[in-house]
Amino acid sequence: MKRQAGSLASDEELIREAKSGDKSAFTSLVKRYEETVFRFSLKLCRDKDRAEEALQDTFINVYRKLGSFDGKAKFSTWLYTIVANNCLMKRRKRKLQGLEEPLELLDNPATSGDGKFAHQVIRWEDSPADILLGKELRRLLDDAIMKLPEIYRAVFILRDVEEKSNEETAKVLNISQEAAKSRLRRARAFLREQLDPYMTSHVKGHA
Repeated sequence: MKRQAGSLASDEELIREAKSGDKSAFTSLVKRYEETVFRFSLKLCRDKDRAEEALQDTFINVYRKLGSFDGKAKFSTWLYTIVANNCLMKRRKRKLQGLEEPLELLDNPATSGDGKFAHQVIRWEDSPADILLGKELRRLLDDAIMKLPEIYRAVFILRDVEEKSNEETAKVLNISQEAAKSRLRRARAFLREQLDPYMTSHVKGHA
């Protein structure tokens, strides 16, 4: 039976044939997912050159490790895991080399004696990604996301931008679901704090 064209074949068919040595099947997988991988890499790395490097590294890893893919998770989830590992591994190397300053705000947020945040920000939607009111806010949100350490940025992007479930996010990052929830809360709190001046002035201006 003749194999379907790459654009029509399922992921499972392409993976099976790529495992058997069919290079055209692997090429079809790359073409199918390269845009998705690049977009996620860019959101996570926040740098085009680093995103392009992560894209290359990801598919090199896929080529080398495809034989170990057992199909228990979705292929896209496996790809996200490889992208996240590549970006976070490079971040650790930069920190070890002193090329990136660590951001401790999320590990030690300012709290009052009762454990609550010392600085109370104006109340708004749970997810900053849900309140894109215009180009200015999108720019401010993007700037704030860039300030997030990548371990928190990855959770925020997977949950609030890519709209992955908490379970899938935890699998991608190889952390517990509780850790994923905790990092998301901290990331959202930090982004609220960063956007509070804009949101306060916006609300007052429309009062």
